[in-house]
Amino acid sequence: MKPVAYIETSVVSYLTARPSRSTVAAAYREITRAWWRGAPGRFDLVASALVISEAGAGDPVAARSRLSALDGVVILDATAESEALARRLLEAGAVPRRAGDDAAHIAIAAVNNVDYLVTWNFRHIANAAMRSRIEDVCRQAGYEPPVVCTPGELREYGGEDN
Repeated sequence: MKPVAYIETSVVSYLTARPSRSTVAAAYREITRAWWRGAPGRFDLVASALVISEAGAGDPVAARSRLSALDGVVILDATAESEALARRLLEAGAVPRRAGDDAAHIAIAAVNNVDYLVTWNFRHIANAAMRSRIEDVCRQAGYEPPVVCTPGELREYGGEDN
């Protein structure tokens, strides 16, 4: 059985992004593309209806590209349990109140026993200063939190994607 990886919206955004002059954005794009090439063979990929909504927003051409990239990814629904956990994350200050969607991504992944939450969102999700609070709230609610990481942290090494 393969581990399950939740694809947060920032990942699909970098995956389908146009080339950028920003060296950081260009690096994230290339790391994401390298990871994505091997990801379906190594992980069961999931996202959520929230990811679909976020990916479908904005420029129509870019939105179509993002949504197309998500074809074949299992879509998880928000449930009463994930909504309750998201509220707990916000109420505990583990995720800022203004970042309700980020709390929802974490909660949907935790409630569905996802192994990895893959993201480039360092502000509210992959944030070392917030990680222990997020994990504590999830565990206090009876859920094991997913490992929050970037595509680069889940890359295989020793092959062409070094």
